[in-house]
Amino acid sequence: MAERAAHRDPNVLRWLGAYASSAIGDNVYYLALSWTAVQAGTPAQAGLVTALSAVPRAVLMLGGGVIADRFGPRRVLISSDAVRCAAVLAVAGLLLVGRPGLWPLAALALVFGAVDALMMPALGALPTRITGRGQLARVHGMRGLVIRLASVVGAPLGGLGVALGGTAAAFGLAGLLFAASLPLLVAVRVGKHPADDTRARGGAWSDLTGGLRYIRGHRVLRPLIVVIALSDLGFVGPLNVGLTLLADERGWGAGGIGWVLAGFGTGAGAASLLLTARGRVPRAGLVLSLSGVVSAVAIAALAQVPQVGAAVAVALSIGLVSGLNGVLCGALLQAESDPAYVGRVTSVSNFFSLGVAPLTFPLTGAAIGLWGTGPVFVAGAVVCGLAGAVGLCARDLRRAELPR
Repeated sequence: MAERAAHRDPNVLRWLGAYASSAIGDNVYYLALSWTAVQAGTPAQAGLVTALSAVPRAVLMLGGGVIADRFGPRRVLISSDAVRCAAVLAVAGLLLVGRPGLWPLAALALVFGAVDALMMPALGALPTRITGRGQLARVHGMRGLVIRLASVVGAPLGGLGVALGGTAAAFGLAGLLFAASLPLLVAVRVGKHPADDTRARGGAWSDLTGGLRYIRGHRVLRPLIVVIALSDLGFVGPLNVGLTLLADERGWGAGGIGWVLAGFGTGAGAASLLLTARGRVPRAGLVLSLSGVVSAVAIAALAQVPQVGAAVAVALSIGLVSGLNGVLCGALLQAESDPAYVGRVTSVSNFFSLGVAPLTFPLTGAAIGLWGTGPVFVAGAVVCGLAGAVGLCARDLRRAELPR
């Protein structure tokens, strides 16, 4: 029997609705947290509070993969969203009755970081349990579209909450969005996991080291993890910290940054829409590797264009190519992983993407202060180019195909 297309599958759409509600809630939460921290402390203190979540996320991410594989991703996601809902509503209540200062915000940031470390591997592992393997690229395309939607809708919605009811209302809105995801997640039907009958009886450490050995011995996953790590290390610094400094150097202003980011988001959204419609890309490993090389060239070019219009065009191409690359990386990662290890494999990928890569932000800023934007963008492009080269040189990854 042919697989049901993911975008027509009610079960997948329930998961997508839950993910959309949670992702929009994330954006509302981050705006509420940063705004409240700025009001309650100095700029340096506010920056520290908003950065706190990165610490438990990086430290606990690999353990989150073990938990996702042991207890199932759906159960982990339901528990995580419930904890996040309770935490933000508790802070909203504190803000309603007084001015509690920075400590509750710091505690909330730490809780979110720890919960993120559990959620991210589970989020990556769930698609293999709710749809056929041939639909993984389409599911990742749909997820990419939701990410773009959440970034467009979430921050303005949080700002509206602050404007109408203050920071307590914004936190309350985030809590309601997390709560709305729960009945949808409960309604998601999860297929039986092949590992459910053969789950290892060893300890958590044994599961973790077993997952790392599995990746190390896999001919496709080992180079794919290297490609993902290098791509993120070369990409996130220049396109986050570097872009702001580049716009200031070129005199584009805040409006110019907005247009460039809009170009990037449009390109990434178009790539997600394309894969949602097509459902599969032939010769996925080769396309993934070549897209890394092309994105490297575009990143280097971004720092050389003087006019904002040209920068928007380059950013559009970066978004298109990197969006394609990201969806293919996620789909191949899940397609190649044994179902018993998919949570741990996802956690290793997320460790580099969400734990290590953000640590390059201060390094990027310091490097631009010393050498300027051009050399730093070129250095980031070289690292991204290395990711493409690794993919092209790894024969098994280069020949990898998505399942039909």
